[in-house]
Amino acid sequence: MIKTDSQITNEVTADFDRIRRDFPVLDQQVNGHPLVYLDNAASSQMPKPVIERINAYHSKEHSNVHRGIHTLSQKATDAYEEAREQVRTFINAKSKSEVIYTGGTTDSINLVAYSYGRAFFNEGDEVILSELEHHANIVPWQLMRDMTGIKLRVIPITDQGELDMAVYGKLLNERTKMVAVSHISNALGTVNPVEEIIEKAHQYDVPVLLDGAQAAPHIRVDVQQLDCDFYAFSSHKMCGPTGIGILYGKEKYLNQMPPFRGGGEMIDKVTFEETTYDELPHKFEAGTPPIVSGIGLGAAIKYLKEVGMENIAQREHELLEYATEKLLAIDGLKIYGESPNKAAVISFVLDGIHPHDTGTLLNEQGIAIRTGHHCAQTVMQRYDIPATARASIAFYNNEDDIDRLVHGIKEVKEIFG
Repeated sequence: MIKTDSQITNEVTADFDRIRRDFPVLDQQVNGHPLVYLDNAASSQMPKPVIERINAYHSKEHSNVHRGIHTLSQKATDAYEEAREQVRTFINAKSKSEVIYTGGTTDSINLVAYSYGRAFFNEGDEVILSELEHHANIVPWQLMRDMTGIKLRVIPITDQGELDMAVYGKLLNERTKMVAVSHISNALGTVNPVEEIIEKAHQYDVPVLLDGAQAAPHIRVDVQQLDCDFYAFSSHKMCGPTGIGILYGKEKYLNQMPPFRGGGEMIDKVTFEETTYDELPHKFEAGTPPIVSGIGLGAAIKYLKEVGMENIAQREHELLEYATEKLLAIDGLKIYGESPNKAAVISFVLDGIHPHDTGTLLNEQGIAIRTGHHCAQTVMQRYDIPATARASIAFYNNEDDIDRLVHGIKEVKEIFG
């Protein structure tokens, strides 16, 4: 399980019963039953302070940013850049120049793959991925492979769902130009040994990109302590709005990388003969940005800070242990992803019942889970299964949600005899 500072003292200093009431979406019925929302790895819910901040922007501040001298434009710009500072402190980046607004984790990874690849990849170079990756951290590198002639090398996973680090050590060599792996697996919940991955890559002077979509919402992330070179995550998985995410990158790489997109905002001077580009981070932020989503992300990060990332990690750890014990007591239920160091994601299958049927019948009881391959088909192929049912837990869930899930699964088993 994830180890946290608060776990050492076994203290949770936040009132999670009160915190749960901050999420209005949870106070409703689905198919005549109180909603149980356990699809947080896909998208988390938004608390009232985030919703209210977004409404305040629309009501009183809406304007374009960075381009106007009038009052509304200045207010919008200040709020948008204040949100960037919230992100900087949240991940402990050295400078706001290292914090780039993107469309989400997928967009961030594409930015690095295309921009870094154009600058540094040559035919025969190698990029190391892992068998645990989300499609967003596979397909962009395949596209670059087809464009540049690089080779993709893959770290396999064990039966428990952990990376085979002995193989990783053998994959690294003088041809390696990038290592791109998830911090936490969205399909299995495995927390990868990213510190070791980074340390070994840096011995070859190889940069490391971490897909932090499943980590940033759940544990404290310190990019300087990790010493990662790129870190990508999304707003909508951490109590914020959709359509925006973050790419952290070390300035030494970002300064050498060409722009990913061209247009307004990212320029310094434009003539028909040539264009010079703006300084970081704006060099990578072409066009009118998703202003309200950025401000909403800033509000979400402020909210998470107030709850406390240590409190969040500890509460989710407790719920994961509670749920794992309850689910393993159900005959015919198998959990995939058995690493002792995992996040609050439980992927499971029921003997003789397709996960889609499980999810459909649970939904009739007001229980929302995710079924399918979770954009991680390589993981499903590794275990020779078509899909899993996935219950993913957030800090605003509680034991009653887990009990409802367990009861619902037993109802599914009864229906199928």
